[in-house]
Amino acid sequence: MTDNTKELETKNQSPSQPEVKLKKHLKLTEINYRRNTESDYTEKITELDKNFNYSSNRDCYWSQPEFSLLYGTPLYEAASLSQKIALNHLFWVGGYNLTAASETNTVLYNQVTGSVFYSMSDYGTLCHELDVETSQERHHIHAFRTIGNMTEMSLLGQIIIGNLLTGNESQVIQKGLIGRLSPGPLRHLFSLNWGGTPFLASQYYALRFIANMILKLTEHPRSQYFKNLEKKGEFIPAPAAVSHYHFLDESFHTTTSQLIAQDLYKDFPKPTAYEKFMANLSIYMMQLTVLNGLSAGAVASFSPDKLFIIPLVYKILQTPLFDMSALEALYWIEKCFCHEHEGLHLNLKYHQRLLSDLCKFFDKLNYTWPINREMRVMASGGSINKAIQGNTKFLKQFSRFIGSPIKFS
Repeated sequence: MTDNTKELETKNQSPSQPEVKLKKHLKLTEINYRRNTESDYTEKITELDKNFNYSSNRDCYWSQPEFSLLYGTPLYEAASLSQKIALNHLFWVGGYNLTAASETNTVLYNQVTGSVFYSMSDYGTLCHELDVETSQERHHIHAFRTIGNMTEMSLLGQIIIGNLLTGNESQVIQKGLIGRLSPGPLRHLFSLNWGGTPFLASQYYALRFIANMILKLTEHPRSQYFKNLEKKGEFIPAPAAVSHYHFLDESFHTTTSQLIAQDLYKDFPKPTAYEKFMANLSIYMMQLTVLNGLSAGAVASFSPDKLFIIPLVYKILQTPLFDMSALEALYWIEKCFCHEHEGLHLNLKYHQRLLSDLCKFFDKLNYTWPINREMRVMASGGSINKAIQGNTKFLKQFSRFIGSPIKFS
């Protein structure tokens, strides 16, 4: 995490400035590794996972209300208190199912890139840190899936989100943030490249940093929510605690991503034209597939709603939680996704915050194309009008596909 990195830098200044400049990122990696191994956040997440019971956590919000599915939409305003709390829980489930899929990607690519660093001198501590992170991710994934599945069964009577966003193990790879950046053959090519040269192994962490920062948009406020409950001596729901401890775990991972992506690649020979091309192509594809939209139904989500959110909401509205018919569900989806509302404006603020952070990050990488350095594709996707137009077009097709065409107001 940026703040953590600055703290590490401040504590490790020495008179020998040239030497510090040359090896600073390795020293910071050692400190990050030591602090990560000394922490007990993963153990706390595992304990919360083991003891989770939905009935003990069902009657309160797990985060700020704005982190709720359909927040700021007409349906959210019309929902009962119990339904609003359920939508808050389902947003947690959806977000962490996507995080579980992305962390499955991380487990794979930590090993792919780590094998490159392991073959070189001076990077032993970095490899140990990646191994620790891989182990932590496995515990995180188990907790997210356990809590998510139990919550869905209790609220919906079936697992909808978990099946839609993850599915079987091969689908998990495809639906994580890295897996979604390209079709199969191109994704395999990226994988081969990240395991092939030190520069491209390092460049993968620029993409991992994007995933870290997307998650931080929701986890930092959730951590504050946990702290406020703790300070007041109020009941802390287990998923809120999981979010807090995961945020602390991920701060080490974010620091790793930043150090490798911004500093480590400079240790190696200047990239070839091919390496620069593949590095920039992967960043461009990440913009195109993960950051090229503005969700009307989930804050801090920047993919088009047609990919996950609209099909998901359509199914949820027909469960006992809302007990709607197919036609009623489509009516409310049109009201929520095809018109301007508070939730879209709130999500635009999150979009602008992430855009600013990523532009600052990529501006420090000396190999990026202007379209990546300035995150131009992401910037163009931050449009409420584009989101409404895209959702309207998709919903017309979707309603005809399921045999329930609707009139649009």
